[in-house]
Amino acid sequence: MKRLKKFLLLLVAVPVIAFASEEGPPLDKAPVNLSDHESLQRGARIFVNYCLNCHSASAMRYARMEDLGLTEEQIKDNLMFAAEKPGETMTVGMNKKEAKLWFGSAPPDLSVVARARGSDWLYTYLRSFYRDDSRPTGWNNVVFDKVAMPHVLWSLQGEMVPVRKKEGDHEVIERLELAKPGSVTLAEYDAMVGDLVNYLTWMGEPAQLERKKVGLIVLAFLAFFFVVAYYLKKEYWKDVH
Repeated sequence: MKRLKKFLLLLVAVPVIAFASEEGPPLDKAPVNLSDHESLQRGARIFVNYCLNCHSASAMRYARMEDLGLTEEQIKDNLMFAAEKPGETMTVGMNKKEAKLWFGSAPPDLSVVARARGSDWLYTYLRSFYRDDSRPTGWNNVVFDKVAMPHVLWSLQGEMVPVRKKEGDHEVIERLELAKPGSVTLAEYDAMVGDLVNYLTWMGEPAQLERKKVGLIVLAFLAFFFVVAYYLKKEYWKDVH
């Protein structure tokens, strides 16, 4: 009986523990639309120009981007800077040991980062870098405190600085303000990050839309078959007493 009580208490505590582990800064909703091929194409361009220098996407092949409405020639001419054939995966030449020495940790593979972190987390994270001279890279992040990654998109967004407020005995970041403009406006930067996160979400599971379509077809078939099976059962048993 005591063991049963302990087990029930553990079941009650699990959701509380899970909720506590998810606490953190509020996340903004990412504008994910996997049907928007223009957004996905823009996101792919940003990814290969800014992310693929350090991060790899070893589970993704360049040729798969044909699903986004791009031709093989367009992929070769505009997106393939670290490979020779469209069938190759998105890998980088950076040595992991050297990367760990430079950044403190090797840049992770981004193939399924959207599935691991969540689209909203990525969208908020990429818009939450701020200047911090105490960090080796000169950058910190509201969502990921003491992050090792530098702000690779700073030339676009500009330099953000934190505005702090007092909370009890501690100071917390209330918001970020633009101290030095980048090459685009903040609204344009948010849109670019939205496109990038849209692409990262698609890359995590390129067959997601197709999977959902097949799922709906299967559910429709099962619903139809249930009706057929029900009336077949009634017909079969009507003369059985």
